[in-house]
Amino acid sequence: MAADGEVAGKRSEEKSRTGPRGELALRTIAMPANTNPSGDIFGGWIMSLMDLAAGLAAREYAQGRVVTAAVSNLSFLAPVKVGDAVCCYADLMRTGRTSMVFAIETWRLPHLGHTGRLKVTEAEFTMVAVDEEGRPRLLSP
Repeated sequence: MAADGEVAGKRSEEKSRTGPRGELALRTIAMPANTNPSGDIFGGWIMSLMDLAAGLAAREYAQGRVVTAAVSNLSFLAPVKVGDAVCCYADLMRTGRTSMVFAIETWRLPHLGHTGRLKVTEAEFTMVAVDEEGRPRLLSP
């Protein structure tokens, strides 16, 4: 277990980071069909992209089929607009006997003359390796 000073240091490091955490797992363009009634990109669409990114990263790590077991600490930090490039990054945080927990961050690259990227969503996805019958299976060492 981390000491209070270690936790505070990690929080400070997290706030000072200016780029994505982890490896690029998925990139797409936000389109008009993905908007909510306010004209921003629908949060459920962003969540589905994050789930796909976690699944891709977990499938590679587990070397086989995986399923989503849980999503926690989901935060929507900023809106995404039509035309923005939406990039999901995956970082393996920890593993268990059959499960993996990934930090998934979504960043947007603005469309039409805006510069710089912005983190718009973050969450933790727990993925479980499963066999052909859908039962949990041990991760390879």
